[in-house]
Amino acid sequence: MKITAIRAWQVDLPVKEGRYAWSNGKFVDVFDSTVVEIETDEGTSGYGECCPLGSAYLPSYPAGVRAGLAELAPHLIGADPLNLHGVNSLMDEALLGHPYAKAPVDMACWDILGKAARMPLAALLGGFCQERIALYRAISQESPEDMAAKVAEYRSSGYRKFQLKVGGDPNVDIERIVRSSEVLESGDILVADANTGWTRHEAARVAAAVSHLDVYIEQPCPSYEECVSIRKRTAKPFVLDESIDGVSALLRGIADDAMDVINLKISKVGGLTRARLMRDICVASGIPMTIEDTWGGDITTSAIAHLACSTPEEFCFSATDFNSYVSVSIAENAPRRVDGGFSAPRGYGLGVEPRRDVLGDPVFEYGS
Repeated sequence: MKITAIRAWQVDLPVKEGRYAWSNGKFVDVFDSTVVEIETDEGTSGYGECCPLGSAYLPSYPAGVRAGLAELAPHLIGADPLNLHGVNSLMDEALLGHPYAKAPVDMACWDILGKAARMPLAALLGGFCQERIALYRAISQESPEDMAAKVAEYRSSGYRKFQLKVGGDPNVDIERIVRSSEVLESGDILVADANTGWTRHEAARVAAAVSHLDVYIEQPCPSYEECVSIRKRTAKPFVLDESIDGVSALLRGIADDAMDVINLKISKVGGLTRARLMRDICVASGIPMTIEDTWGGDITTSAIAHLACSTPEEFCFSATDFNSYVSVSIAENAPRRVDGGFSAPRGYGLGVEPRRDVLGDPVFEYGS
């Protein structure tokens, strides 16, 4: 089997709530996602998706996905999409860095592999360890009262895990955490996610102020070293996200006892091939994961579901149904939340079929 053509579509994904806001005033109203198709000489096509969280979250930006794809495409024509390590090596030789631009290509090749094997992706990623994944709900940064109300609202719809977007004024953030804690019930999980938004002294102050509450502290500061400093000062369970951007960072974090949980984002690390490797390292090292991505629609959500379902339950801290946050559906048969959880599609590969009428015309095409 050989790759004969590569296409990409740009699609806008408006936020259902109108705006998604996180640390230090950053926000997105409409997500800019890229859908990729890899076509083969045997008539099988695979699909991937990458949707950066704007341009000021990680070293990535929406238009960069498509610019990177234009660099990669000439090197991929004629390659065997079933040779996942070969495809990743070709991409790394053609373009240094930019893992997010490579991620949808890798995802599409996994989709092809599943279709060729006539198996759902979860079966190839390790087997169905779970039938249903408990999801978390990200609570966009607003006033403490409004965020607590959102927690209560989403709790009534089935969620039991909540990720508060903090990382602003520490006085307000303390109140956000306290107010939201008050509406939770026994067994609920609350994560205070600063998304690198606090300085070290602010993070230390917030962690001390909420020490009496049952709350996780996530990525309080920009640098790994600052986060480790806060980790040493608090007994709260500790999550790293932005700092864990690849295998080397993960191994360093494990060696330093820098975290209790990580957020494993598929596009941040370059696709499912590397995400699976990092997942397996975490399982071997006793580190649970929130399995997710930077953002996305139905295709990304399906990839998350397959990786999560193939992860042992005790190591799957949570996952995300990004397609429930946006108002546009881009694929048929994608996972849909039911009572705070979802399952991976059972069709071959990712198990989804893009809605061509929604995607429209490709913005990029290379090959025959």
